[in-house]
Amino acid sequence: MKNTFNLILVCQLIATTWLQGQETPDSAPETPSLKFNGTVDTYFRSSFTEDPTSPGTSFADLNGFSLGMANFIVSYEGEKSGFVADVVFGPRGSNAVFGSVRESFDGLGYGFSSEIINQLYVYYNLAEGVTVTLGNFNTFLGYEVISPAANFNYSTSYMFSYGPFSHTGLKLDFAISDDVSLMVALMNQTDETEANYSRYTAFGAQLGLYGQYINFLGGDGYAQIDFTGGFDLSEELFLGINATSASLEGDQGFSGIALYPQLTTNDNFAIGVRGEFFSETSGFGALTDEGDADNFSFTITGSYTTGDFILKPEFRIDSASSEIFAISPSEMSDRLSSFVIAAIYSF
Repeated sequence: MKNTFNLILVCQLIATTWLQGQETPDSAPETPSLKFNGTVDTYFRSSFTEDPTSPGTSFADLNGFSLGMANFIVSYEGEKSGFVADVVFGPRGSNAVFGSVRESFDGLGYGFSSEIINQLYVYYNLAEGVTVTLGNFNTFLGYEVISPAANFNYSTSYMFSYGPFSHTGLKLDFAISDDVSLMVALMNQTDETEANYSRYTAFGAQLGLYGQYINFLGGDGYAQIDFTGGFDLSEELFLGINATSASLEGDQGFSGIALYPQLTTNDNFAIGVRGEFFSETSGFGALTDEGDADNFSFTITGSYTTGDFILKPEFRIDSASSEIFAISPSEMSDRLSSFVIAAIYSF
C-alpha cells in the first residue's frame, strides 16, 4: 500500500511539473466529434493433419470455415476529454476478453455483459502533451494487437499470445516532443478487467524514442520487459521488430524475438514474413507443462486490399524442440504446417 501511495505522489509531481512548464495554446478549440468504426473478419483454416490441431497461439486456431470477430467501437473526442467504448463478438473477441468473466464469491455468475468489452476508458487532456486515462485499455506491450485489420499476419505470435491483452487502471501519457514520449501506469493485475480480484497492483511504463518503444510491466510475482519497433529500409520495405522476456515465480517464464519484414509491391498488394523464436522455462505452459521447450515459427502472408476489404492468404510452419503437436489420435509431431485464408472488412 505504501509503494502504491508513493507511486501516486510521483505521478502527481510529474504531472504538476509538466503543467507548470506548458502554455495553453490560443487557437480555437476543435469541434467535438463522435465516431463509429470497427471490423468484421472470417477465415478458413487447415493444418493438413488427421486431427484438427493448431499452434498454441491465440486466435485463428479453428479448423475449416470459421468465424473471427465483429468489433464495434464508439469514440468521442471533445476539446479536452473523450471516451472509447470498444465491444467484441465471436470466437476471437471471446478469447481477447477471457479475463472479463465476473463471478460472485458464492460461485454464481453475474454481470456477463462485461464479457464483450474489449476497451472502455475515459481520458482527459490535462495540458498540451499530457493525457490522463482511466478505465480498461489494450496493452502497450508487443508488436501485434487484437484487431486483425491492424496486424499484417492473420495468425499471431507466441509472444503476443502469452503476454498481456489488456489492463484496467490509470495511466499518464506525456508527449515530450514529436519523437519522445513517456507513459506510466498503475493497474490491476494483467487481464483483470472489471475489478482487482487478486488485490495486487501492477505497474507499467513505456518510453518511446523515434518510433521505438521500450516497455515494462511488473506485478505480484511477474515482470516483463519488451522492445517493439521498426524501420523503413526503403519506400517499399519495412522491418518490424519485437523482443520480450517475462519471468514468474518458481523459475517459470518465457522469452522470444520476432522479425517482421514487409514488402509493398503496389497500392493493393503487400507480402510479409514473420520469423519468431520463442522459448519457455520450467513448464510455463505455452508449449509444454514440464521442463524447458522452444519453438520456431515461419509465417508468410499476402495482403490484398481494395477499399475497406482485405484478403489475407497465409502459410505457417511451426517447429518445436519436442513432439507437442497432436497430428492424429495416436501420433505426435514436432512440426506443424497450417494454411489460412482470411477476409477482413473495416468500416
